Amino acid sequence: MSGGAELAASARAIVDANLYMALATADESGRPWVSPVYFAPLGYRVLLWVSRPERRHSRNLAGRDAVSIAIFDSTVPIGTGRGVYMTGTASEVADDELEECIDVFSRRSLGHGGGPFSAAEARAPAPLRLYRATASEQWILDSGDNRVPVTL
Repeated sequence: MSGGAELAASARAIVDANLYMALATADESGRPWVSPVYFAPLGYRVLLWVSRPERRHSRNLAGRDAVSIAIFDSTVPIGTGRGVYMTGTASEVADDELEECIDVFSRRSLGHGGGPFSAAEARAPAPLRLYRATASEQWILDSGDNRVPVTL
């Protein structure tokens, strides 16, 4: 496997192995906010999570859809951590895509000991909504601690 392929495989393994991502949003004036959220990947460019629309990161997305994401294992010893970094856009999943996307999220939740989710639980007037981030750029650190672009 080439260096680029190895890095992409490592990045996919990080996404597969972790349950939470750090989701960075900004409000309309640019003030940043970071939230840890449980996520389900839909491939490796699309990440799904549920949240309340009144939470700060959800309100931020309503006004500015740009996001940055970091996925990493915070339990490893110092100097051994690996992470995947992404930039892209995010928004609430539209009703016409909700069934398919909530099914992906629900299957992952069940696999990790969480509960099932249905479209009815992510549609108004329910308290939760399903959100989707789509990565436009992705990186991983190489062995020299350099951020290298990857395509997952």
